[in-house]
Amino acid sequence: MSENKNLIVAIGLSLSILFGFQYFYEGSKPKPAPVIIKESITAAPVPLPAQSNAEVLVPAQPLTREQSLALHKRVPVKTPKVTGSINLVGARLDDLSLKLYRETADPKSPEIILLSPEQSKDAYFVEFGWLGTAKFPDSKSIWTIQGPQAELTPTQPVTLTWKNGEGLKFERTINVDENYLFTVTDRVTSDAQADIQLKAYSQVTRIGKPTTSGYYILHEGAIGVINGRLNEVDYDKLFKENAIQQTTTGGWLGFTDKYWLVALIPNQKTAAHTTFSGQEKGGIFRCHIEYDGQTLKPGQTLEQTQYAFTGAKVLSLLDGYEEKLGFNRFDLAVDFGWFYFLTKPLFYILEFFHQLLGNLGLAILLLTVLVKILFFPLANKSFKSMARMKILGPKMELIKQRYAHDKARMNQELMDFYRREKVNPVSGCLPMLIQAPIFFCLYKVFFVTIEMRHAPFYGWIHDLSSPDPTSVFNLFGLIPWTPPSVLMIGLWPLLMGITMILQQRLSPQPADPVQAKMMLIMPVMFTYLFASFPAGLVIYWAWSNMLTISQQVLITRRAEKQSLVEIIPPKRKPSKTKL
Repeated sequence: MSENKNLIVAIGLSLSILFGFQYFYEGSKPKPAPVIIKESITAAPVPLPAQSNAEVLVPAQPLTREQSLALHKRVPVKTPKVTGSINLVGARLDDLSLKLYRETADPKSPEIILLSPEQSKDAYFVEFGWLGTAKFPDSKSIWTIQGPQAELTPTQPVTLTWKNGEGLKFERTINVDENYLFTVTDRVTSDAQADIQLKAYSQVTRIGKPTTSGYYILHEGAIGVINGRLNEVDYDKLFKENAIQQTTTGGWLGFTDKYWLVALIPNQKTAAHTTFSGQEKGGIFRCHIEYDGQTLKPGQTLEQTQYAFTGAKVLSLLDGYEEKLGFNRFDLAVDFGWFYFLTKPLFYILEFFHQLLGNLGLAILLLTVLVKILFFPLANKSFKSMARMKILGPKMELIKQRYAHDKARMNQELMDFYRREKVNPVSGCLPMLIQAPIFFCLYKVFFVTIEMRHAPFYGWIHDLSSPDPTSVFNLFGLIPWTPPSVLMIGLWPLLMGITMILQQRLSPQPADPVQAKMMLIMPVMFTYLFASFPAGLVIYWAWSNMLTISQQVLITRRAEKQSLVEIIPPKRKPSKTKL
């Protein structure tokens, strides 16, 4: 009966690692308290945003991206990490590609396109401006370049101007750093005869619901830190709620994909009214920021500075912007989930090893060794208990046979026996429990961080964030046939399964043959499930098993010798007496 319970506990713990954590750990995904909430819809009494004084019209026949870019005159954007342009019609940032990232692991594949013009399919753009009682620039206004600037670079800002013909001059200076941050300063000067009421705004517009990864463990959609709390709103939720409005001082908001972020960062010291909105007709999504109204007097100039982040969610960059510019909790753009406080430090340790060794796969191996050293005392205690259990096996069998017809008495005698001998019957589960938090955190690291994307190892592993591409069903590529996804069981998952079987052999075996067969099913099940996991995670688990086996063999041999000495004391030689 006791062994049945132990078996159930072991299987239950194993299954909880693979299935349960997706719900309990990542499903509901609350973040570190007290700064985070999920899909907050607390409404602030602010008006719905204007559409830059012009409605977004979704064309019945979208143009190609190249055709859209050719429609209007543009200012090129060139930095070490992005290329693109600013549309002089509307002064929008609506053309941006990421130079360092490709669609696939093939370095010849196309660059990631992040922003696209309104007239193209999957339009995605950022705009800034003013709203008020006078004639203001809108999406159709044609801006002019002030001065000789031919392009926007990290060392050369661009200034655009527009006049309304009624005494108002609008000036927009755009800076970009060497990464993905645009700084936009809007000024408006009045030569009019009367006071003008106006307020600054900014917004991100996305036309067409994007294709998401579809994983419940990852948020893709509207996101923002508002009033110190993280708000995550799915695209479908925006359709249902229509508009989610809040007022904040500090923070940021935008749209997040798995690896990319387009976010508006308002003035961190000024109150801003934020709106997430969705329009099902045409599939239009917006994140909008609006400031309190101001009065512009004749001869006066008003100014507002805002930021736009448009690029890859590189954690060190996000932390850097938070530290230097005060962007509140900007690192929460990376979805680290429940164990944020563990996952983020683990990521930085892994990244440090990566920089040290030059290969992320080697960094994983070194991290595994570090984990083993850290938890050595617990593992040592577990393996000693397991070794002693194997030595005490015959005595346990005698107890079971003696009380075979009285299960309650047998369990009580076994428990007393365990206490007398100071052994733990579930000690074999301890190594798995030790690895579970690291497993959870590594799963998140490989799944959500851009640094892991397309990171190669050696041999056939060209992307540690993707599953092992080989399959035993085509003899690892020797047979010219591509198996279906359900049969893609690669070499690393097989190696992991083999090491699990070896671990089982070194542990105390169930006396019941049925139980022994059930235990053998577990490595097969784990092998099949891990085949779809990121290769980096499988390499971690397989390498961890190898280290555990070596550790277990050494400790078990020592423990068995010590236990034998305690259980069967060596015979003393008879003393010789002098006659």
